[in-house]
Amino acid sequence: MSEQKNKKEKVAQEIEKEAAEELNVVEEEMEAHNEQVEVELTENEKRLLELEEKLAASEDRYLRLQADFENVKKRNVAERVATQKYRSQTIAEELLPALDGFQKALDTQSDSEQMEALLTGMKMVYGQIMTALEKEGVEAIPALGEQFDPNFHQAVMQDSDDSKESNEITMELQKGYKLKDRVIRPSMVKVNQ
Repeated sequence: MSEQKNKKEKVAQEIEKEAAEELNVVEEEMEAHNEQVEVELTENEKRLLELEEKLAASEDRYLRLQADFENVKKRNVAERVATQKYRSQTIAEELLPALDGFQKALDTQSDSEQMEALLTGMKMVYGQIMTALEKEGVEAIPALGEQFDPNFHQAVMQDSDDSKESNEITMELQKGYKLKDRVIRPSMVKVNQ
């Protein structure tokens, strides 16, 4: 019986040995499979990170393009508004020398009836031109008796009148005009010290 017991023990040992070897093989295969899965996961994670970075870059580029488009749109609207607001500036600038000529002619004095009739007609034409310009937003810049403002006045001479305040405009040499809030031509003035 001991022989049979020995045989059984040997068979059991062999079975255990084979089972242990098979278990080692299975464990090695599992380790290899796990390593392969980890490598695949690492590669997939890298690919996922790359795709996420590309998506973030695309979203950033999209947002920047959208912001640029909005800025261009706002700029175009502002330019159209400014163009509409100041559309009559060129014609007003062209008419200013003619208005200066009219003003000089109207400032002349005459004893002749014919000359007075001519001046009356010129006053009417001058008034019509000024009315048309005022409808477009052109207006004369007040100067005489005002405080000097370099935004609206151009000082070309100085005066020393003690009865006037310092920086007060004592004479307007050339009338200035503005279109709405934009100066077309500053007033040329004589300013008290």
